[in-house]
Amino acid sequence: MPDLARLEAELRSLGDVVVAFSGGADSAFLASVATRTLGADHVHCVTAVSSSLAASERIDCADLAREWGLRWTEVETDELSHDAYIANDGDRCFWCKTSLMDALAPLAEGESAIVVLGVNVDDLGDHRPGQRAAAERGARFPLVEAGFTKDDVRAASRALGLRTWDKPAAACLASRVPYGTPVTIGVLGQVERAEAGLRALGFPELRVRHYGKVARIELPIDVLPRAIERRVDVVEAVKAAGYSWVTLDLEGLRSGNLNALL
Repeated sequence: MPDLARLEAELRSLGDVVVAFSGGADSAFLASVATRTLGADHVHCVTAVSSSLAASERIDCADLAREWGLRWTEVETDELSHDAYIANDGDRCFWCKTSLMDALAPLAEGESAIVVLGVNVDDLGDHRPGQRAAAERGARFPLVEAGFTKDDVRAASRALGLRTWDKPAAACLASRVPYGTPVTIGVLGQVERAEAGLRALGFPELRVRHYGKVARIELPIDVLPRAIERRVDVVEAVKAAGYSWVTLDLEGLRSGNLNALL
C-alpha cells in the first residue's frame, strides 16, 4: 500500500486546499487526511448540491463533517443549465465538473487555496472527461500523485478508523442514464426514488439504470438470489418510482458500464 506519509507530504506541498467533498470513500479519505495533516483552518471541504446528488448522500456529507470536525460548506451547482450536459453525450461529465469548478474556484481564490479532487489511480483508466475539465482549471489529484488505488484508499481508511472505508460507490445520479438520453430533473428524481426504495429493502449497493419506462437493476452477483426471493417487493419499490417495467441484470453490478457503449 502507498505510504500515507507521501500523501501527507503532497498535501503539505499544496498549502491551503479546497476539497471537492461528495462523501464517497475517496473524497472522504482525502478530506479526513487533509484536515488531520493541515488543520481545519487550511482545509475547506465543499459539497456540490444539485439534482444529480442523492439526498441521502447530501445528508451523509453533513454527518461526516460533524463527526470528523471538517470545515464544511455546501454550494449549488448548475450543470443542468448546460445544454450539452442535458443532451448527455459522451462528454456529460466534462460539463458537470465545469460547473463544479465554477463553484469551487472563487472559494479557492478567496482563500489562496488549490482545489483538490478525490481521484485515485484506478479512475485514470476509465472514460472520465470530468477529470480533464478539472485539471484544465488547475485542480490537483493528490491521491493519484501519492499512488493510491481504490483498494489502497479503502485499506488506509479502515486503518484510520474511517467509517467510509467500505461505503459502496455511489457516483452521481446522471451516471444511471444512458448516453443520448436527455438528463432532466424528473429523470434524476425517478432514479433516486427507485434506488432509495431498494435500499430500504436491504440492498445498499446497486444501480438503477434508466431506459424510459424500463428500469434495469444492477446488484452484486451474490445478492441476485435474494432479489429474486423478494421479487414482489423489488418490483413494487421500483414501480412506485414511476417505472412500468422492472428488469434484473444477470451480469450484476458494474460501475461505469455505460461507458462501454461509447
